[in-house]
Amino acid sequence: MTTATAQPGAARAKGHPWSLSGTAVNGALVLATAYTLLPLAWLLTAAAKNTGDLLGGRTLTPSTWHLGANLHALATAGDGIYFRWYVNSLLYAGIGALLCALVCVCAGYAFHVYSFPGKEKLFGLVLLGVLVPTTALALPMYLLASKLDVVNTFWAVFVPSLVNPFGVYLARVFCAGYVPGEVLEAARMDGAGELRTFWSVGLRMVMPGLVTVFLFQFTAIWNNFFLPLVMLSDNRLFPLSLGLYSWNTQTHAFPEYYPLVVTGSLLGIVPLVIAFIALQRHWKAGLTAGSVK
Repeated sequence: MTTATAQPGAARAKGHPWSLSGTAVNGALVLATAYTLLPLAWLLTAAAKNTGDLLGGRTLTPSTWHLGANLHALATAGDGIYFRWYVNSLLYAGIGALLCALVCVCAGYAFHVYSFPGKEKLFGLVLLGVLVPTTALALPMYLLASKLDVVNTFWAVFVPSLVNPFGVYLARVFCAGYVPGEVLEAARMDGAGELRTFWSVGLRMVMPGLVTVFLFQFTAIWNNFFLPLVMLSDNRLFPLSLGLYSWNTQTHAFPEYYPLVVTGSLLGIVPLVIAFIALQRHWKAGLTAGSVK
C-alpha cells in the first residue's frame, strides 16, 4: 500500500527532470534582488562622498561621510539653480501628470460610454499613437513650437506632456471594468446630466485608473530628457534631468561637479518614492476590486 501511494509522486518527479529546486529558485530571486538594489545602495553611499572618494572608487566604503557638505554645495552652486530645476520638475511632472490623467480618463470614459460615428477608427488612431516613440515626435513638436513662438518657454515642455495615447487606452480598459452601464443609467434617471454623471459617479468609480495613469505619466515626465533638451536653452527652465546632465558634461573640466551630480540624483528620486507610497492604497484597491465582483 505504501509502495502504491509513493509511485505517483515518483512518476511526477521523473516526469519533470528540468524543474528547479526551491533553493535554486530562492537563490535566483536573491541575486535578482541584489542586482536591483545595488545601484540604490551605491547611490546612497556615493551621495555622502567627496570628489576624491568618487574618483578613487571608494564609494561603498563607510569610513568617510560628507553628506552635509555635499548638500550645502548643492544648495549654493549656481546661486541655488539646482532647487530651481527641482521646482521646475515638480511643476512639469505634478501639474502635467494630473491634467494628463484627467484628459485620459475623460477620453477613455467617452470611448467606453458613448457611441458616435468613427469611434473605433478614432480609437485605432489612438492605439497607433502608442506605437510611435516619443523621440520621433521631438523634431515635429519643435517645429510646431517654433511656429507658435513658444520655443524656450515653460509651455514648450508642459503642453506636450498633457497627451498620452497609452493613458487613453488604459483609461478605457479601466472604465470597461469599473463603470457598469446600469449605474450610469440610474444616475441619468435621477436627473443627473452627463457632466454630473461623469464627475460624481464615473470618475469616482474609475479612481484607481486615474491614479495609475497619473503615476505612469508622473514618472515619464520626471525622467523626461530628450524633449527639454530639444526645446530649452535657458537653464532657468531646465527640469532636473536636463540640469544634472548639464553638470555631468562639465565634470571632466570641473571634477567638483561629481558630488553635486550624485547627491542631486539621490534627491531626485525622492518625489517618485513619495508618490508611489502615498498612492499605494489606490493601487491595492485596483488590484483587489476584480476579486470581489
